[in-house]
Amino acid sequence: MSMAGNLRKVGGLRGVGGLRKVARLARRRPRVDLSHPSRSPLGTAVVNCVTYRDGVRERGGRDLVEAVRAVRKADDGFVWLGLHEPSELEFADIAELFDLHPLAVEDAVHAHQRPKVERYGQTLFAVLKTVCYVEHTELTATSEVVDTGEIMVFVGRDFVITVRHGRHGSLGPVREGLEAAPEQLAKGPAAVLHAIADGVVDDYLTVIDAVQADIDAVEAEVFAPDGSRTDPGRIYQLKRELLELKRAVAPLARPVQELAGRPFPVVPPEIQAYFRDVSDHLLRAAEQIAAFDELLNSILQAHLAQVTVAQNEDMRKITAWAAIVAVPTMGCGIYGMNFDHMPELHWRFGYPLMLSVIAVICVGVYRGFKRNGWL
Repeated sequence: MSMAGNLRKVGGLRGVGGLRKVARLARRRPRVDLSHPSRSPLGTAVVNCVTYRDGVRERGGRDLVEAVRAVRKADDGFVWLGLHEPSELEFADIAELFDLHPLAVEDAVHAHQRPKVERYGQTLFAVLKTVCYVEHTELTATSEVVDTGEIMVFVGRDFVITVRHGRHGSLGPVREGLEAAPEQLAKGPAAVLHAIADGVVDDYLTVIDAVQADIDAVEAEVFAPDGSRTDPGRIYQLKRELLELKRAVAPLARPVQELAGRPFPVVPPEIQAYFRDVSDHLLRAAEQIAAFDELLNSILQAHLAQVTVAQNEDMRKITAWAAIVAVPTMGCGIYGMNFDHMPELHWRFGYPLMLSVIAVICVGVYRGFKRNGWL
């Protein structure tokens, strides 16, 4: 029988033995700072361990083992355990306590997964990509615009385990929002999963709005009078960062649709309606990213066209001046040859006449090029 099954047998010897085993393993770990009420002695990766009953947070300093024992004994409420980048050793006892599938545990510990939703028995495992806009004073060809992370969520009948990877994506605001709406939190662990997914998708829209400001700035610079001098590396950098955002948003569409339409034991029908709203917001984000990608392509093509036009303008100017300079070069070249019999060679006014002819021809050629827009 699994560890989860043992724990459900309130007062059962095997269940109690399993809890005592985990408790002994926890006691063998180095104790961490317990001054914060949300800290747990299971390891430094534990950020929060809270029990909820009827949507209300229980007060007290229970550790994870005691919280799970109380919830399963009363067959009411659930435990929300939050971790940040746990190691395999730190997660091993938690995986045993909640009977988590080894493949899901491996994904949660090592991260770098595509957004997905998988079912392992009665446990739902979801992977969400988080994004964050990186503030910068000036966009350069090497600026980091979008930073990504991951949130893994294990959802069971009486527990939620969140594993966060990355420097952002704190779930504190999500927890506070849920605790402010106990009627929603009372719907169980699936309500937590929805709140997390909804917060992640809202962050997508926030980052998209910030990226749009960068795109607008580059677009205005490209179509300025001296737009051909814009560094194309900035446009390529925006496209690379937009691709990073697309990798987070696009693969999440199918998992959210599955949560909204596919039956899961731990996701009641009333929660699936909320996932349909998340799916709509996600679709909007995906459409905006696709539009930005097309816009950046157009901006890049316009910039390359401007560079080509500017180069053609320069070549026309160079060609025009070369034609003007060719007139005195040809005249001086002819009369610089060492022949005795040349027209007007010994005439007193031959030299000024030659200079005058060269000047008149040069002025005429210059006016012709000027009139045609070459100069």
